[in-house]
Amino acid sequence: MTEHELERALQVAVELAGWACETIRGTSGTGAGPTGPVREKASPADIVTDTDEKVETHVRAVLRREFPDWGIHGEEYGTQEGTPGAPHWVIDPVDGTTNYAHGLGWCSFSLGLAAPDGSPLLGVVADPWRGEVFTAALGGGAHLNGTPIRAAGHRTLTGHVFMTEWAAHAHWPGMDALLAKLADRHCTVRVMGSTALSLVQVAAGRAAAAAIGEFHPVDGLPALLIATEAGAVAMPRLPAYDEPLLLAAPGVAAQAQDLWRTTVKPGPEPDRKPQSQGLRPR
Repeated sequence: MTEHELERALQVAVELAGWACETIRGTSGTGAGPTGPVREKASPADIVTDTDEKVETHVRAVLRREFPDWGIHGEEYGTQEGTPGAPHWVIDPVDGTTNYAHGLGWCSFSLGLAAPDGSPLLGVVADPWRGEVFTAALGGGAHLNGTPIRAAGHRTLTGHVFMTEWAAHAHWPGMDALLAKLADRHCTVRVMGSTALSLVQVAAGRAAAAAIGEFHPVDGLPALLIATEAGAVAMPRLPAYDEPLLLAAPGVAAQAQDLWRTTVKPGPEPDRKPQSQGLRPR
């Protein structure tokens, strides 16, 4: 991929993020929730709204028009293959649908571009309620509304924020033990309800670290790139589908990784070569 292609892709992604934020806000009723119906997918904890589908449909149409040879993988409509050897987009139209459906103003739009091996090339995570758009292109640093951002300079987890998420409605293996060890260190944990938005808080320097028990490219890959471009350490560098992920500011990375290894199934070392993501079939 050329530098010009990557710049063009990021420009289109940021424009789509702006449109998505306006759409998400515009389809809410009194507060932050949808005006239309809420429907179940795989379970009562796995839901979708008309807004999820509207946003993904529009984003897919624009991406297919602008980059016809590239693949697309979305939360709601699965995989559309590109030409062999082409990059592919990953889309989560409303990451945090449960929050959105219940009128809680903490959800996000997540859009990323991945190389054929699954490694991230660009990422955009947009917060419709706070007007924040996090962006990164590989090797270009991370930005918030166009301003460069860096992970926090903390040297300890104590007294700082650790973000995490449930695996849908359930905690993941090792989560309880990890939370107990963080509590022993007086590290405040927050479970907010949007994987992408939680992970980028590390990039913004607001959280010292963040962890999820099941990595999915549609909502995790863009945020992972944004955080690492902001200087955060990722363990592993690029998780496989459903593998745990830890992000930490550089100064607390060793401490966070020690806790991680003693509570959660360890993954490969953080400097390993990225492997193919093996996107989940639908």
